[in-house]
Amino acid sequence: MFETAEELLKRIQKGEDSKVELKSINFQGNRVSEPDRNKMADELAAMANTNTGVFLLGVDDKSKSILGIPEEKLDIVENWIAQICNDSITPQLFYRIEKILIVTHSNTEKDIIRVDIPKSHFVHRSPGGYYIRIGSHKRELSPDSLARLFQQRSQTRIIYFDEQAVPRASLENLDKSLWLKFRKSSSPKNDDELLRKLKLLTQDESGKICPSVSGLLMASQEPQKFLPNAFIQAVCYRGKERNATYQIDAHDIFGPLDIQIAEAFKFVQKNMKIGAIKEPARRDIPQFEMSAVFEALVNAVAHRDYSIYGSKVRLHIFADRLELFSPGAIPNAMTIDSLRLLQVSRNQLLTSLLAQCPLPTLNFDTNRQYLMDKRGEGVPIILEDSKRLSGKEPKYQLIDESELLLTIFAAEPPHRGIN
Repeated sequence: MFETAEELLKRIQKGEDSKVELKSINFQGNRVSEPDRNKMADELAAMANTNTGVFLLGVDDKSKSILGIPEEKLDIVENWIAQICNDSITPQLFYRIEKILIVTHSNTEKDIIRVDIPKSHFVHRSPGGYYIRIGSHKRELSPDSLARLFQQRSQTRIIYFDEQAVPRASLENLDKSLWLKFRKSSSPKNDDELLRKLKLLTQDESGKICPSVSGLLMASQEPQKFLPNAFIQAVCYRGKERNATYQIDAHDIFGPLDIQIAEAFKFVQKNMKIGAIKEPARRDIPQFEMSAVFEALVNAVAHRDYSIYGSKVRLHIFADRLELFSPGAIPNAMTIDSLRLLQVSRNQLLTSLLAQCPLPTLNFDTNRQYLMDKRGEGVPIILEDSKRLSGKEPKYQLIDESELLLTIFAAEPPHRGIN
């Protein structure tokens, strides 16, 4: 869509329509004062709900004149767009952004910002509600129209969130040392063909080849650059209360998912207490059964809802329990009681990649070769191994229909020999 500067100038002169939005940008100090943040979110979401379209920032919509954006404030506008798409729109809206230096008809140079919005596979909600774009205007959806749109998207959505393209990312954001582990003797020899077969690379609505959500999560050193919520927050408390006063260790764990799992596992190993008894030989009693902790961490990152912005996996350790919060409700086919019996995955591509990802070097006994077991044994291992150690079965709880909490109870410490 209008790739050259000449095409861009001609397109601006035609004004707004269902696929083009022009916006002038005003500032108050070092912040964007106009357009209004919430109204901008409504416009962006309306476009994603309707068409593949383009926003040109720094262009007046009435006069069609190129006002430009001061060069020193381009980054401010870019960050403003990122915050809107991440914080103000649900689910998170993916986009592609480009800073363009354009020579106007009056032969002056102006900086503008181009934001490409692919038509989404999801229905996005913004501060004003649910909108679609009709011509050059947005229109709020009636309940009946909204229900029809949800139905249409669910019927045609063969691409799940973890398979969705991330247009701002490129092949350069994937690290070859991270995706080579998925290459097998039967895999395509051509790198691009392999990445597309694995769906680490995919095609967005405009036809551009770019990384998928799963591609970034598994094969990027910094997936958080594009998915800021994709990390584990680990905290260890002294005692049984969630109180910053009693916090003894904390670590935000970033990087590809296999590294996150390994580092979170090591965090638990480092911070849990080890008791010992003599019977007559010394026998160590760990605070938590690490086979269960491992399965819990894998499940938390594999099955969480990555479309929920601002919610990360939270790992909290207390004297009497370990709590693991995973964003997202349980998939529709499941209940808390059926977790140990059913296999339903929110992120089918991601779980497939984890099942092909070699197990990192970890200090615990396992016959596992890969991070994830696809036979559905994870939850039974969590429940049975933990109960065998502590005498208490772990508990799953759904918090406000938006977060799954797993509580693993600690083993009772021996009366003597606590390290």
